[in-house]
Amino acid sequence: MSQVLTEIGFAVRSAEDGLTALVEIRNEVPDLILSDLEMPGMSGFEFLSVVRRRLPSIRVIAMSGAFSGDEVPSGVAADAFYPKGSGVRCLLKIIDGLAWPERLPANQPGPSAPLRIQRNGYDGNGEPCVAIACPDCLRTFRQSVGGSLSAVREAQCVHCRNTVYYAIMEPVDLPPRKTPHRSSRKAKHGGRSQLTC
Repeated sequence: MSQVLTEIGFAVRSAEDGLTALVEIRNEVPDLILSDLEMPGMSGFEFLSVVRRRLPSIRVIAMSGAFSGDEVPSGVAADAFYPKGSGVRCLLKIIDGLAWPERLPANQPGPSAPLRIQRNGYDGNGEPCVAIACPDCLRTFRQSVGGSLSAVREAQCVHCRNTVYYAIMEPVDLPPRKTPHRSSRKAKHGGRSQLTC
């Protein structure tokens, strides 16, 4: 499909999965995205949801062999639907029928305010950690917070490799978590519950 679209005059970039596509979009924002709904890693459903939320002015066409008809399947964040195998003419007709709104400013890479996160758990070794929601791919990952004393910290998303800056809103120099005793009434009923990372 990429080759055919290139031959008829489109500037085409392709990605193997949704996470790779997000990296491509970060490099240069496209006018149109044609996305398969069945992809490894980050599915087309999830990818299109992220695109719609972050860059709503990009026109999006979802494609799949698992759905039929002209309507966008329920739960898919797309402007149009292309059933696989329908031919290039069908796809071009869909593209021509899309409304092309004025381009909104895209999210440009650069310094941004750090995410504000509360220390919310401990890792397997009893060290403090946080759960971070990546602003690029919207997936959550865990990050150990021991050792660094800086106010703004840096982590790399394990899913899309985006650098995420964050600040912890409460101290991290708490003692490691103690294992509660089952016979202790206080630990059973009066102890604080904590998220385990």
